[in-house]
Amino acid sequence: MYGLVNKAIQDLVCNNFGEDKWIEIKKLSGFEDEGFIGLESYPDALTYAMVKNASIVLGKDASIIMEAFGEYWILYTAKEGYGDMLDLAGDSLTQFLNNLDMLHNRVNNIMPELVAPQFTTRNETSNSIELEYRSKRVGMESMVIGLLRGLGKRFDKECTISHIQVKDEINDCHVFKIDW
Repeated sequence: MYGLVNKAIQDLVCNNFGEDKWIEIKKLSGFEDEGFIGLESYPDALTYAMVKNASIVLGKDASIIMEAFGEYWILYTAKEGYGDMLDLAGDSLTQFLNNLDMLHNRVNNIMPELVAPQFTTRNETSNSIELEYRSKRVGMESMVIGLLRGLGKRFDKECTISHIQVKDEINDCHVFKIDW
């Protein structure tokens, strides 16, 4: 994953739990550098280790941490200079969700090693939409829930997110239902 993701995890931990907790997580994860370079690619194993070790150090389930990170990510990327790009993806929650793959294609121009997930919307109504999520990465579903909550806040929608289908031998994707 790109350093921007890892730096966001660092900022989330430091802002909410203190730098001492981050230093402990970083040490347990075997990361010795001072910080992350936003546009540099780091092994996925490092990011997974940081989440696992954050769970240990903070005494919180990894899924709770990933959910909080997903929500944080929406605000963080806008603050880190990607707000204009986010704005181009749509003026409403449904527009944004329909344009997620296009957004990732644009980001791929800046970050050529990006391994972006794929999203497809379906069953859109006036107060709900379903989102199909496909990724080569395992275990990121909690982050998607957090991202969707963050997007709801971005578009002033109080959302309820339900994980209505799990990827398995029969289903090729996870599906989330977003109601507002």
